[in-house]
Amino acid sequence: MEGEPGVELHVVTAWNPGEIVTLYRSAGWWQEGRDDPSEIPDLIRGSLVFVVAVDRASGRAVGMGRAISDGVSDAYIQDLMVLPEYRGRGIGGAILRRVLGACRDRGIGWIGLIAEGGSGDFYRRLGFGVDEGDVPMMYRGGGEDGLP
Repeated sequence: MEGEPGVELHVVTAWNPGEIVTLYRSAGWWQEGRDDPSEIPDLIRGSLVFVVAVDRASGRAVGMGRAISDGVSDAYIQDLMVLPEYRGRGIGGAILRRVLGACRDRGIGWIGLIAEGGSGDFYRRLGFGVDEGDVPMMYRGGGEDGLP
């Protein structure tokens, strides 16, 4: 991988669930008390592309990124994370470029994401921009249709 000779990227369909949970926890995205990593294999298989950054010396995952998609028209960068001690080395950018390349290789041109606060500059450097007039939203429950 450019800029980080001790790390290599792998597009995977399976990986050690415990290592993926460690990555999610490092980003604050794995709920406390959620100790069962049994959902990780389905999460990986359900992704259009799942990229793992691996430290060559230890063989452990130090970063990951994935896209979800119908595989035809649109894709969303769902998760991108790098362990704190590996940040600032270009690993996140390399993961994102690999994920984007896999989407473009499938002819997917509309690729979106919702960036975490403070990460806008990182994504802008890699070709993303704000869609003025669009509002990212998340379902919070209590809709008019009576759904929780």
